[in-house]
Amino acid sequence: MTHRAAPPVTAGIHLFAGLLAALAAATPPQPAAAQNPIELEGLVVTANRWAEPAWTVAAHATVIEGIELRRAGIEYVADALRRVPGMAVVRGGSFGAVTSVFLRGGESDYVQVLVDGVPVNEPGGAFDFGSLSTDNIERIEIIRGPGSALYGSDAVSGVIQIFTRRGAGPARASASFQAGSFATRRWQGSLSGGTDALSYAFSLGRKDTDGILDYNNEHHRTTFTGRVQGRLGPRADAALGVRYDDQRFHFPTDGSGALVDRNAYSYGDALTLHLDAGRRWSDAFETRVTFDVHETDRGSDDAPDGPADTLGFFGYTNLNDIRRTGTGVRAVWRSPAGTALAAGYELEQQSIRAFSRSFSQYGPSASNSENDRRNHAGYTQLSWQRGGLAVNGGVRTESNERFGTAATWKAGAAWQSPSGWTRLRAAAGTGIKEPTFFETYAAGFTRGNPDLEPEHSTSFEAGLDQDLGGGARLSLTGFSQSYRDLIQYTFSPPAQGGPNYYNVAKARSRGVEAEGAADAGPVRLTANYSWLDTEVEDAGFHEGPGATFVEGEPLLRRPKHTAAASAAFRVADALGLEVALRHTGERADRDFSTFPATPVTLTAYTVIDLSAEIEVAAARAGRPGFTMTLRAENLAGAEYEEVWGFAAPGRGVYVGGRVGLGGGG
Repeated sequence: MTHRAAPPVTAGIHLFAGLLAALAAATPPQPAAAQNPIELEGLVVTANRWAEPAWTVAAHATVIEGIELRRAGIEYVADALRRVPGMAVVRGGSFGAVTSVFLRGGESDYVQVLVDGVPVNEPGGAFDFGSLSTDNIERIEIIRGPGSALYGSDAVSGVIQIFTRRGAGPARASASFQAGSFATRRWQGSLSGGTDALSYAFSLGRKDTDGILDYNNEHHRTTFTGRVQGRLGPRADAALGVRYDDQRFHFPTDGSGALVDRNAYSYGDALTLHLDAGRRWSDAFETRVTFDVHETDRGSDDAPDGPADTLGFFGYTNLNDIRRTGTGVRAVWRSPAGTALAAGYELEQQSIRAFSRSFSQYGPSASNSENDRRNHAGYTQLSWQRGGLAVNGGVRTESNERFGTAATWKAGAAWQSPSGWTRLRAAAGTGIKEPTFFETYAAGFTRGNPDLEPEHSTSFEAGLDQDLGGGARLSLTGFSQSYRDLIQYTFSPPAQGGPNYYNVAKARSRGVEAEGAADAGPVRLTANYSWLDTEVEDAGFHEGPGATFVEGEPLLRRPKHTAAASAAFRVADALGLEVALRHTGERADRDFSTFPATPVTLTAYTVIDLSAEIEVAAARAGRPGFTMTLRAENLAGAEYEEVWGFAAPGRGVYVGGRVGLGGGG
């Protein structure tokens, strides 16, 4: 069994912790009115890379505020996304298991995930939401439809951006704790504050759970976040952000969900660094420079000679170090009349170092690999507003040293009535997803193809947003998206000794997303419904009913019908309740315990969650406040699977509390 040395960022975490008191002491008192120096209510950042009024965004956008996540007791970003129309979230079993997101029927690697502007997908688009927590999140923005014209590869079906909390006002600190079902223990602490000249926000949290299975199903996660920003002069500013996640997940199952091994586990850590600096040269012209690093170390271990080993005759260990380093420069010109024109250049270096070793009755074997690739990109975008009409568009060109040149575009328009009650919008665009490192570089029994092209998509959508008065709103969006040049594996390459991967398959998706909300004093109601229709148009190399791609059949694990509703009640100033319901319809899947895989249908299910907050003592100057929390997940104890063979958690009840101090009382 392998053992890892303490990660190098651990020392940095201790250093940051040591600086907290000094930062707090260095921050002079600030009036309460200055606690939100950057107000984003009613604005969306991700759609254009700068803050724009929400009504001008042509694509269907959803914003989830961090305060909503905390009130609902939502711990994982994936659980917040389950409530979003057009989104299918799939977790392979217990807490910490691999969790994928399918947006508008696209593949699970078709969503670009950003943390404060830093892409955190693996090269080729894969991203595991299994350990991404809501710690210190200020807001989540979801933009549907291709976003490659702004963000490059992986933004095929949409973009999800997570913004961490920014400090402001007098120093404030909080500590929360929670315990409950499945031997779950969780704690988190935070400290924030600042002025217009310098602000800071830090958070450190830990979760441990035994999981839902009888043995070897533990999950452990530690998360640290930090953000410091300030002014470098009357017209210059800079921000530095860091996020570090470390997790370990124990799993006794094989790929079909069968219990086979008592000592297998996966582990990983991820470090994200972001530096952003800008200068406003005039009221109309601004330039910004960014530098980003996202590095993950992940692997799995199943030593054959451990005391808890079940198989006894076979074991393995592997480790992958994946790094994405990027730098960019952007210039933005804004006219007083409402026109904005931007141009930018980005350079990204991707690299992977992989190591694996296996043990069996035939002896040990090992392999190592190291690969990298570089990508240059230039883009330009235009945003134009006149009265109630907003038009935006952009183009981007990628020059990759492996797959060559690719161009993408986007265009959209939104119109708002003079009363502001009615909004019409339409958007179109294209997206790309670069090949993975394995698809390009694999050597040995499986051979990669260095001549692979990116996968492509084209999307169109149109929508209507209507304010009904009295705090009630309705929204309706229809979309159609096609996918081509999908990369597939074949056991029998067309050429003798040729590669196993080719751009051969096609698919499409279309659907309708409807949502409504009503604010009636102490009660807030929300509801949404999504209808999705997917189809494989060209199965490529896949043959037979057990294939994952079958021509004329729907794509796997994409439900045709999903719905969600919630009701939040403010019973009294000190008591808040929320009830949430999610329904997921039938989905096609495969039973991979058989060969060839047997087509199966995942049954529909409905989950009910309940959360409550009780303010026991309000915070006062010099006196901490205390709030009790209660959360019940899957209250009715629904039994279901999101992946065939992997049971989802049953009913879970968690009780906790939160202590807050400072912030001006």
